[in-house]
Amino acid sequence: MSKVSVIGAGNVGATCANVLAFREIADEIVLLDIKEGVAEGKAMDMMQAAVTAGFSSRIKGVTNNYEATANSDMVVITSGIPRKPGMTREELIGVNAGIVKSVVESVLKYSPNAVILCVSNPMDTMTYLIHKVSGLPKNRIIGMGGALDSSRFRYYLSQALNANLSEVEGFVIGGHGDTTMIPVTRYATYKGMPVSELLSAEALQKVAADTMVGGATLTGLLGTSAWYAPGAASASVVEAVLGDQKRLVPCSALLEGEYGESDLCIGVPCVLGRNGIEKVVELKLNDAEKEAFAKSAAAVHKTNAALADALK
Repeated sequence: MSKVSVIGAGNVGATCANVLAFREIADEIVLLDIKEGVAEGKAMDMMQAAVTAGFSSRIKGVTNNYEATANSDMVVITSGIPRKPGMTREELIGVNAGIVKSVVESVLKYSPNAVILCVSNPMDTMTYLIHKVSGLPKNRIIGMGGALDSSRFRYYLSQALNANLSEVEGFVIGGHGDTTMIPVTRYATYKGMPVSELLSAEALQKVAADTMVGGATLTGLLGTSAWYAPGAASASVVEAVLGDQKRLVPCSALLEGEYGESDLCIGVPCVLGRNGIEKVVELKLNDAEKEAFAKSAAAVHKTNAALADALK
C-alpha cells in the first residue's frame, strides 16, 4: 500500500492529486490545505469521479491536519503563492520560504521516512531550503522543475517538427527560471534521429527560447501560474519513485561536485527509484553548454543567498 500526501490544494496540488488517482499511482492520497473546506471539497469531487473514471485510489482532503499525512511514502509540496503576470519565480522567495519551511517541519513530524518532492517556487531555492532545514539524506529531496521544463521542451519540439509528441525526446538542465534553464537541443531526438538534422539552427533557437519562457507565456495567458503540466509532471516524478522505475528524469538535485558545482540544487538528469534520487548523471557538455550551466548555477547561488534575509 502506497501513500502520498500533497500539501497545497491549489490548482497544481489538486491536479497532481487528480493524476495520482486517475493513474492509480498511489493507493492513498491525502490532500491538505490551510483554507477551510478546499481540500475536502476537491477530494470529494475527485472521489465522485472514481466510478466513471474507473480508479480505485482513495483521496482524502483535510484542513491543516498534518496527522492525516502520517506514514506517507512521499510528500509533494506545492504550497505558496503562485506567479502573476510580470512576476519572476525568484520574486516569490520572501513569502514562500517561510511557508515551505513550516510545511517541511510539519510533514516530517509524521512521516520522517518520506521522500519529499518540491514544487513550490522559486523551485531550486525551495529545494535547497528543504535540504538545509530537514536534515534528510540528499537522495530523498527532489525538485520537480526539470521534469516540467523538459515536457514543455518536448512540446515545442513536436510543434516545430509537426511530430507525435510521444516520439520526441529532449531534456532541460539548469535552473528552473526564465533565464536559467538550458534546453539541451544537441541531445534532442525524434525517433532516434537528432533534431538538429531535421530543424534549422534558427528553428531550434526558437524552440529553446519558447521553452525558457514557457511558464511566463502561460502566466500571461491565464493570469496566474499554469497547473495542468506542473501537476502532471509532479505526479510523473512520484510514479518514478514509488514504482522504483530507475527512470532518467531531469530534476533539481543537490550537487556535491558534479558539473563542477557544489552546495546548490539545480536541474540535472537523475535516475529515480524507490530511494528517491539514486544517481546524478553527468552529461558531456560542450564549451557553450558548460558556460551556460555555470551562469545558471551562479544565478541560483545568488537566489539562495537571499534565503537568509527572507527567513529573518
